[in-house]
Amino acid sequence: MDQWLTIAFDSTQQAIYTEMLLEYAEVEIDTYPTPKEITAGCALSIQFPEQFLEKVKYVIITEKVEIRGIFRKEGSQYIEIDVGEENEE
Repeated sequence: MDQWLTIAFDSTQQAIYTEMLLEYAEVEIDTYPTPKEITAGCALSIQFPEQFLEKVKYVIITEKVEIRGIFRKEGSQYIEIDVGEENEE
């Protein structure tokens, strides 16, 4: 079974925009409440299988999506993954 990764956002608008982009890119996703272990300004997060990580990174970078980060769950913690570009405002 593939590990699922989590994208967290600071705005609901960016979460909904990303959901649309990833569905269009045919990435398997699941929208769900942001885990309490991740500090983000938006209560909505997107999960996707790790096998789609490179495609997700490409969409985020090329479409200039603003995210809090992409996280991998390890035990009870969420570890941030490098996206390859700063997403700071």
